Amino acid sequence: MERKNAWSKYTSEKDKKKVMAFAEDYRQFLSACKTERECVSYFVEKAEKAGYINLEDAISKGQKLKPGDKVYAANKGKMLAVFNIGKEPIEKGLNILGAHIDSPRMDLKQNPLYEDSDIALFDTHYYGGIKKYQWVTIPLALHGVIVKKDGEIVNVNVGEDPADPVFGISDLLIHLAADQMDKKGSKVVEGEDLNVIVGSIPGFDKEGKKEKDAVKSNVLKLIKEKYDLEEEDFISAEIEVVPAGPARDFGFDRSMILGYGHDDRVCAYPSFMALINAKKTLDKTACALLVDKEEIGSVGATGMQSKFFENTLAEIYNLVGEYSELNLRRALSNSKVLSSDVSAALDPNYASAFEKNNSAYLGRGLVFNKYTGARGKSGSNDASAEYVGEIRAMMDKDNVFWQTAELGKVDQGGGGTIAYIMGNYNMQVIDSGVAVLSMHAPCEIISKVDLYEALLGYEAFIKYA
Repeated sequence: MERKNAWSKYTSEKDKKKVMAFAEDYRQFLSACKTERECVSYFVEKAEKAGYINLEDAISKGQKLKPGDKVYAANKGKMLAVFNIGKEPIEKGLNILGAHIDSPRMDLKQNPLYEDSDIALFDTHYYGGIKKYQWVTIPLALHGVIVKKDGEIVNVNVGEDPADPVFGISDLLIHLAADQMDKKGSKVVEGEDLNVIVGSIPGFDKEGKKEKDAVKSNVLKLIKEKYDLEEEDFISAEIEVVPAGPARDFGFDRSMILGYGHDDRVCAYPSFMALINAKKTLDKTACALLVDKEEIGSVGATGMQSKFFENTLAEIYNLVGEYSELNLRRALSNSKVLSSDVSAALDPNYASAFEKNNSAYLGRGLVFNKYTGARGKSGSNDASAEYVGEIRAMMDKDNVFWQTAELGKVDQGGGGTIAYIMGNYNMQVIDSGVAVLSMHAPCEIISKVDLYEALLGYEAFIKYA
């Protein structure tokens, strides 16, 4: 059953401008926010401008929450929950838009800086599922924080300003690569070879003698001058190595966006904006839940498997004045979720990996995956037929263009999302999101019209679910 191309809905220039304007706002967000911390800072600032208050402030004041109130809770700078309090009792459940804000990348090791052959390098550990060979010979930037022993936080962002230097990983020249070219793709570049070049000028003492580890020493001097940091400070740092440069319009018609981190910020951004755009008091309490660590199993204090969401909802409930353990359990069990994560768009260059009748297509709107997982649905949330029927009705009510998909051929591979974790609370959950080409590559591709249809779909969900 073939779905229509969503651009057919935007034939007038006025309508098309709405798509393009929202996409431009997203493109700027994607260019500026390449780490979880940067995403949370961006969203908090935008939420406060829209009238949302910090939950911690509401708790300290003992502020009672009522329908129409808007609050947010940030978790350790890398996870965010945004709530719009509805008219109905919370025990009837929330409408939750869940997405993740971490993306595949490389992280600096705790002792990263070393010198070899008169070149200074940073040692890295890759994060998430990547094709390692894609990360060599491209310009890279450093984003993150370094925390000193006295608690001072130093923000690092080098490689984005046109005046900044960039960094990179070298590759073996083709003339000497006979053995390398015979390797499997997973072995062409090894994880321990993802070493980022950061300098090559040696340092000299006052007498003009070359110092020990002279290039490393010179790099440390430059870091000291710019950030007032010592080498030991890298032990308490979170520095992410990401592709340098802004996201760009893609194609002659500018219908697409090429950029780093569409997975999953292309779902997180419209999820957040759906709540921001809600002007009337909602019937049910709505939440945009933006989490960390999805790419490595949703683990840790800032991942979906943590108790942060459950604890935060208990605090919300307490300020509403209806808290009890039973009410909290009922609220969780009665909630409905769009677990928003990207889907693999059918790529005509690699069509053999897909089953065309059950694949997502670029430009055909918001994607729903009844189930994900690998091979025999391993690691999947499998939405009920009843819930899928509800979702269809919501989308069609607001004329949202949508499609259904699986993640490639059954035995080709697969993947998971945060959906099964939400399902553990007995919530109704379905995977949804935007189709992406070159998923998990340093630069991914999405359609602007799919992004806009995602926004409309998420807005319909929080109105009707």
